[in-house]
Amino acid sequence: MLNIELDNEGFLVSPNQWDPSVANDLASLEGIKLNDEHWEIIDLLQKFYEETDTVPEMRPLANLISKKLGKEKSKSIHLMLLFGGSPAKTAAKISGLPKPSNCI
Repeated sequence: MLNIELDNEGFLVSPNQWDPSVANDLASLEGIKLNDEHWEIIDLLQKFYEETDTVPEMRPLANLISKKLGKEKSKSIHLMLLFGGSPAKTAAKISGLPKPSNCI
């Protein structure tokens, strides 16, 4: 595990510490081994955040994925298989982004 500072929910305190190896470490803490499908969504989330300065919650995330990656990849069940029970929150965490505002 890299020497990175996390808040009490496991999000990076300093997002500038993020890099792919940090993403792998954060994913590992969630019991996830990243594959190409994860990286597609991580890249998409980071670009979206860079352009909008917001982190999408579940429904906007699904809409974004549907528009950019296809409807099949945006289904809740698919996202839960990739990122667990709280896909928007976990995907944001692994992407080095802040917690989506309405995620518990």
